[in-house]
Amino acid sequence: MTQPIRWLQDEIATRMLQKLDIVKLIAKDVLVVPDFPGEHLAILAKRFPNACIHSVTEEGASCFQIWRRKAIANWRSIFRSVKTNTLQGYLQAGRFNLPDNSVDLVLSVLLLQDLADPKHFLQECRRVLREGGLIAFSYLGPDTGKELRDLQISTIQLKNLLSPWDMHDMGDALVTERFSDPVMDMEYLTLDYEKPALLMADIQALKLANIATTSSNEITNLPQKITLEVVYGHAWAIGKHLAKTKDHVAYIDPNQIGRKTRSDPA
Repeated sequence: MTQPIRWLQDEIATRMLQKLDIVKLIAKDVLVVPDFPGEHLAILAKRFPNACIHSVTEEGASCFQIWRRKAIANWRSIFRSVKTNTLQGYLQAGRFNLPDNSVDLVLSVLLLQDLADPKHFLQECRRVLREGGLIAFSYLGPDTGKELRDLQISTIQLKNLLSPWDMHDMGDALVTERFSDPVMDMEYLTLDYEKPALLMADIQALKLANIATTSSNEITNLPQKITLEVVYGHAWAIGKHLAKTKDHVAYIDPNQIGRKTRSDPA
């Protein structure tokens, strides 16, 4: 996402947190990826007033602006030591700058559709989540921008979402990565436009197309609306210390091995 579409991120983040109102979770550490200076920070501070909010900031997001918004939402946060990393840093290293079992909630807003390997992202989230922690996410599904598919304009190069997973694909991936009780949901949003220039700015921000300099007679063929398929989901990190299997071999955490003694017969 880029600055022109920041309002959409904030709206989806608010809807995500509303969906989590019914979830019982005590969070001491929250990881927001990607983070940005939006209203969601105030909602998180109200929901989890004693939590440290760790950030993986997106490109173009000011760390100072995020810090300032956090401080306004909950002044106690400025006295806490929190981890801050960049989304580009995660993409290069393939790893969050956090130790294993260090957060209780991972909140990811409109990111997964831009990742080449969403499964690796799920694996990394499970790594940093504590036992009983929660991953909550939203992303754009494959019907996003379906009105653009029939365009034949030479200066607009349409792009497929990097990871066009529907909600069933994601539900299966969560189970494969050993998350528990996944809950998936989806809704369609329609964005209407009065000016083609606004539409072109948004489809670029949503990474649905590359647009060259376009003449006025070409942009008249653009639709006046685009559809967003927004997929929501959450799942629990439970049973992290149970036996793991690979290539038909079971691997058991040493902490799970106990010694059972048997008393001698009288």
